[in-house]
Amino acid sequence: MKHGGIVAAAIDVLGDMADHHRPAAEALKDWGRAHRFAGSGDRAAIGNLVFDALRHRASIAWRMGTDTPRALALGAYGLVWGATVERIEIAFAADRHSPQPLTDSEKVAIRTAGLDTAPDWVRGDYPEWLSQPFTDAYGDEATAEGAALAARAPVDLRVNTLKAKPDKVLSALSRFEAEAAPLSPVGIRLAPRSGPARAPHVESEAGYRKGWFELQDEGSQLAALLSGAAPGDQVADLCAGAGGKTLALAAQMANTGQVYAFDVDRHRLAGSHERLQRAGVRNAQVLEAGNREALKPLAGRMDMVLVDAPCTGSGTWRRRPDAKWRVGEKALADRVGQQAEALALAVPLVKPGGRIVYVTCSMLAAENDGQVDAFLAGNTQWNAVPTSDLIAGAPLSESARAALGDANLATRHGVQLSPHRTGTDGFYVAAMARAA
Repeated sequence: MKHGGIVAAAIDVLGDMADHHRPAAEALKDWGRAHRFAGSGDRAAIGNLVFDALRHRASIAWRMGTDTPRALALGAYGLVWGATVERIEIAFAADRHSPQPLTDSEKVAIRTAGLDTAPDWVRGDYPEWLSQPFTDAYGDEATAEGAALAARAPVDLRVNTLKAKPDKVLSALSRFEAEAAPLSPVGIRLAPRSGPARAPHVESEAGYRKGWFELQDEGSQLAALLSGAAPGDQVADLCAGAGGKTLALAAQMANTGQVYAFDVDRHRLAGSHERLQRAGVRNAQVLEAGNREALKPLAGRMDMVLVDAPCTGSGTWRRRPDAKWRVGEKALADRVGQQAEALALAVPLVKPGGRIVYVTCSMLAAENDGQVDAFLAGNTQWNAVPTSDLIAGAPLSESARAALGDANLATRHGVQLSPHRTGTDGFYVAAMARAA
């Protein structure tokens, strides 16, 4: 497909999303089914344009004067991908599948419209209702934090040390210009592509099928490392989901001790058995999802319980940009309630002197420090673990520890990772220790 057709397809997909209030992935999948002539590269280019339009929706709408599907797609093509008015006109003229020609006002917007007078939430491309929470949490850096969340994310991989070493994986992925991740000692990074270029499909690589590595953002890797899980520990992963952190913990514990994977959602954990087998994990048990009775044998025995709590997912907006325009104040309130329930479920499992490690992929204080405040107020036999201890106790290089210490990551109770400060997804990590 030529670029004119790609822009037209993006307009159609964005229109479908607006009309039917559906996620981008579903709308893109249905568009592909209805247009089977489009190759994989074409579908990737359309997806890139749609996601870039969503990443920068607020700033595009401000500059274009409207947030219609046409304005968002044209704005992404011109303002994000860097196509000039002249280039757009040539592209549209060369393709009969192109949208209608640019209007005079669209030409002016693409050529000259700026963000100098725009409010912070527009320049940071986050929802207006989050203006105050972002300012409260990040002060003068609120706009920079939001703008970093609107950028494309790299492809991050975690080397499975049960089967491979980082050098081996770097060599196997050298044609993708893979590099060691900046902070995680087991991280590999593939830089994000620009414009229509699609990201490498690393899951089709032989190394992935052999269990040498897993797809996992470096922030998620750091959350597992900061948990302090060590060989021989007894660990419960209470919100295990698809099992990504269970895999990371099992490798971090060198296949010793035991990791118990559990989730209250009966529909999750289904794929974890296959992932554990591929990774060569022998120290993990998958408990029956949704059956809280399965946790009773763990009571008072766990050195550490990981609560990777359900949250708004604001820290993952680089990868799921449509989600940030769907989340609202009710969703935030619902998640806060679910987080409190997950923490309450963890308490009886921890032995004296053990700890709960609380993790979210959120940038919002209500889900992070606010949740820890509420937990400590209601559980007087527990104390917050200093953030300096979290960083010092993690199996990181000295340079990584120094970088985390220098990046001003410490909040009142935890460590806040973010695209702006650490180049990762937004993750919050805090630990609460039970009195011995």
